Amino acid sequence: MLSARGVDTSVLPETVTVERPRNPEHGDYATNLAMQVGKRAGVAPRELAGWLAESLAQRDEISSAEVAGPGFLNLRLAADAQGAIVRDVLTRAEEFGSGDLYAGLRVNLEFVSANPTGPIHLGGTRWAAVGDALGRILRAQGAEVTREYYFNDAGAQIDRFVRSLVAAARGEEVPEDGYGGAYVAEIASEVLRREPGALDLPEAERDEVFRRIGVGLMFDEIKRSLHEFRTDFDVFFHEDSLHSSGAVTECLEQLKESGSLYHAEGAWWLRSTEFGDDKDRVVVKSDGAPAYIAGDIAYLRDKRERGFQLCLYMLGADHHGYIPRLKAAAAAMGDDPDSVEVLIGQLVNLVRHGEPVRMSKRAGTVVTLEDLVEAVGVDAARYSLVRSSVDSPVDIDLDLISKHTNENPVFYVQYAHARLSSLQRNAASLGIARGGVTEADLGLLTHEREGDLIRTLGEFPRVVRSAAELREPHRVARYLEELATAYHRFYDSCRVLQPGDDQPGPLTIARLQLCEATRQVLANGLSLLGVSAPQQM
Repeated sequence: MLSARGVDTSVLPETVTVERPRNPEHGDYATNLAMQVGKRAGVAPRELAGWLAESLAQRDEISSAEVAGPGFLNLRLAADAQGAIVRDVLTRAEEFGSGDLYAGLRVNLEFVSANPTGPIHLGGTRWAAVGDALGRILRAQGAEVTREYYFNDAGAQIDRFVRSLVAAARGEEVPEDGYGGAYVAEIASEVLRREPGALDLPEAERDEVFRRIGVGLMFDEIKRSLHEFRTDFDVFFHEDSLHSSGAVTECLEQLKESGSLYHAEGAWWLRSTEFGDDKDRVVVKSDGAPAYIAGDIAYLRDKRERGFQLCLYMLGADHHGYIPRLKAAAAAMGDDPDSVEVLIGQLVNLVRHGEPVRMSKRAGTVVTLEDLVEAVGVDAARYSLVRSSVDSPVDIDLDLISKHTNENPVFYVQYAHARLSSLQRNAASLGIARGGVTEADLGLLTHEREGDLIRTLGEFPRVVRSAAELREPHRVARYLEELATAYHRFYDSCRVLQPGDDQPGPLTIARLQLCEATRQVLANGLSLLGVSAPQQM
């Protein structure tokens, strides 16, 4: 297909990348489209950019279109077009920023899944914040997200926890491979309160009592602390159910019949190297007991049978081997390996007064979710854990995130929202109504700082989409800090309300609309992170 200029338009990409240039002198937006397709279209990129500039300059929404360098195209929006961004925010309100990238996609998002043998440590706390935020962001892009917690109630760790509870109930030392900390003694004491004669029972019955009550109490505490951290789950899946229901045995038989398992050295092995793993994995040990991966495979099959099209796992720093392992398991069952995604989170370190914080008063060996919340509150804890990429270790300075100053990122963003809320209250107290969305003359917003703020508002939907697509909630946090900066600069340069101004002119009304749009986007972004948007601070 040829355009009027003789350019083959079939070479145009499906989507065109338009970005805000780092240097505002280069315009409001820039695109390298001409450089992308010029040669394929048989036209010099700079010449093609010139043609595009001529065409775009005729549009009412564009105030100028200029060619730069070897074929970049720099654009400036007309004031009315910038005003349309504000109008869009106000019209869509809480829905601004949402999209349909994953419309109808059924996603199983498994995160935290800490063993019910102790309080949630900092690594699990990071996943609680990031996983919850990712779930919110995926839902904002149309996905049907089920948040799932894999309850590890089978295996050797539970056995060690039970032995630790029994030892604490007897007043004995913690077993060598057991769990210490005040929480163990607290739970053991509660077991005895509920079952006073538990220690007098035969060993098997005694252990069953401590397992049933003790593990249940620990898990109830985990759920409570997560709920108070604003992280709730739709499903708590019990590992033990895979074994008791026969799902593990059934899955292993399926793999044997398909030839995906082979017998060697007295054990059954998964041919995982055929599917990209670095080595084959033992699935049934030589003593006939299923290895841990057997439950993982059965669990993945269960998720897929429940209709989930994408299974997202969020695992700790020591779980890199699970990526090829789970994809190999999917392939061995004849499934699509791309239906499995594994995100690996790095470690979290707490620092206070320049020194590492290492010990919990209650858990004894690690710092827990509750320790962090007690120190800085839910908002600061969540925001601090979300604002960095999970690929990197993060140091959280407790002194910094406790400050009520602009040095503290969460305070900086929340303060901008509170400041905007206060502005609207002041306007209302003066009897000033912002005016309807269609009534305000938003074309009056021509100041440089107004333009910066409006263009930053317009970036929000793209940021949310990228955060969902790349599984990177920290992009939303960093954007909110950029938006707060743009607002504070606007506020310092552009007077919104004059003292005693009870009969505002059109510019004041337009600026109030801009301020409300900014407040709305800040609130929307904070909501995606599970952080509150305070009305006053």
